[in-house]
Amino acid sequence: MLRHKTKVARTAVLVAGVLLVTGCTTGQDSAQSRQGQSGFVSGNGNVSVFAKADRKPAPVLTGETLEGKKWTLSDQLGKVVVLNVWGSWCPPCRKEAPDLVKAAEELGTSVQFVGLNTRDLDPAPAKRFQQEFKVPYPSVYDPSGKALLRFRGQISPGAIPTTLVIDKEGKVAARAMAAISKDTLVGMVKDAG
Repeated sequence: MLRHKTKVARTAVLVAGVLLVTGCTTGQDSAQSRQGQSGFVSGNGNVSVFAKADRKPAPVLTGETLEGKKWTLSDQLGKVVVLNVWGSWCPPCRKEAPDLVKAAEELGTSVQFVGLNTRDLDPAPAKRFQQEFKVPYPSVYDPSGKALLRFRGQISPGAIPTTLVIDKEGKVAARAMAAISKDTLVGMVKDAG
């Protein structure tokens, strides 16, 4: 009996550790992760806006949406793209969802919104999330996180939610590494122009 309790306790500690490492972020950026970062960093370190000369190309992103359609970032050249990394399991993602929907409505068809749904091993909760919040744009389904890893150096794999604004040339113009408000996102998009 004691051996079983010890094994259960070790498993619980391991699961808790994994959740801490892979869970949603609080949005707090460490000074170490900001070192060498170009561009403007807001006072709280959550939002970065990059000057045109300092923008780096977004990686190749292609995949199947939650609706089963193919989506490719390179098809969006010539448009500003808002890429939001989220998971249905993430409380800050739920908090920011209404603001993302409002921003998408306000900005209209001049901006392409797309989600990158990560770590939802079953698409059903992600689809329910999109229905609950009436998300009007597609989300690429990335249960393993492989698509997210292509953004290494631009998005920390543990920084969920993160929102990128990608300019018309396919370069990252701004980044928010926490839940984002509608007004902040609309401002980031306007600055990307």
